[in-house]
Amino acid sequence: MTAIDWTMVALFFAVLVGIPLAAARKGASSSKEFFLSGQSMPWWLLGISMVAATTSTNSSNLFTEIIRSKGMGGNWA
Repeated sequence: MTAIDWTMVALFFAVLVGIPLAAARKGASSSKEFFLSGQSMPWWLLGISMVAATTSTNSSNLFTEIIRSKGMGGNWA
């Protein structure tokens, strides 16, 4: 791997660790901040979070089972 590769890996991990640290520091001030992030989380970060939550490694198994047992409409239950 070259220097640019290592730089990108380091940047990735810095962002990966930096976002939760910033959110934890902000969320420690009150329960509203903890659960709602003061309702000030940027739209793009919420979108990335939603995509990450629905594309985990076991999601395909879950969705396949839901569609098999309840049909396509079961995905939105």
